[in-house]
Amino acid sequence: MATIGSRKDDHIELTTHEAVGFREKTTLFECVRLVHDALPELSFDEIDTSLEVFGKRLSAPILIAGMTGGTERAQRINRELAALADELGLAFGLGSQRAMQKEPASVESYRVRDVAPNVLLLGNLGAVQATATPTDGVRGLIDAVGADALCVHLNPSMELVQAEGDRDFRGCLATLSRLARDLGVPVIAKETGSGLSAPVARRLLAAGVRHVDVSGAGGTSWVAVETLRAPSERKGLGETFWDWGIPTAASVALVAAEPFETVFATGGVTSGLDVARAIALGATVGGIARPVLRALEAGGPEGARALLERVRTELRMAMLLVGARDLGALRGAPRVIVGELAEWMAQAR
Repeated sequence: MATIGSRKDDHIELTTHEAVGFREKTTLFECVRLVHDALPELSFDEIDTSLEVFGKRLSAPILIAGMTGGTERAQRINRELAALADELGLAFGLGSQRAMQKEPASVESYRVRDVAPNVLLLGNLGAVQATATPTDGVRGLIDAVGADALCVHLNPSMELVQAEGDRDFRGCLATLSRLARDLGVPVIAKETGSGLSAPVARRLLAAGVRHVDVSGAGGTSWVAVETLRAPSERKGLGETFWDWGIPTAASVALVAAEPFETVFATGGVTSGLDVARAIALGATVGGIARPVLRALEAGGPEGARALLERVRTELRMAMLLVGARDLGALRGAPRVIVGELAEWMAQAR
């Protein structure tokens, strides 16, 4: 059985260099048609993309979503991207901190506060692991890295393909309720590439969870990642469920219809236009993961910076072209929903 460190390095290598995207399913952001305003009466320089999340000011509603931790390679990636997020005024997410539980010395691969003292930092722990951990133990993981909030990730589809993955997902909703009530920092219920449905959103709200990350289908398929890692007898299972999940745009629209305080839109977000579409659907922040990792590995921090600056510029351009001076105006901008996304919004509530 693979060690947790080797698994983390496998994940980095596969997401950086292999074809692990969804094969047929898309995010459905292409079904969100923002209506062009030929008379916006705005200057590009006055477009305001700033907002406050969990008490910290962001220059734009962009999260470098959690990817990794637990190894030397992961440590370099986390530190370089966290420093970049701090510089640009964006949010940054850590990968699963399960490795810290199994190998306490791996905490250094998650520590970024010395290079990113002001960044909005999101910790990360699996719901199954959180269920087996007392609240004080979870708080210790957050305190050890100085995180501002905790993502509790939900990933049953991925785990069932992973040879060493979890099989028992009982008690996770009660755990989210416990942590939301007692942890002392915001708790974000986060999927990992398969999306959150409207019924799940309502169950989370009833449990006291007020922040979610939809992490929908259409970007990286974590079933695909685990399929490439899986022994031969499990590859067929992964092939069958490679494209499993709720498209990101559909998940955002369904979840944002409920009264959550914060909705992160991750899963296949690749451009500032995608971020704009997500916010028009009701998201608070758009998150990008694999494109940033690939840009970093191909061109170093400067490559990742160029990508993120392009995304930020694309967002501002989209806002001007719909006549939205700020994010509140973007949320109310005219839009047309077409195709499969319209069907999801009509039938999956």
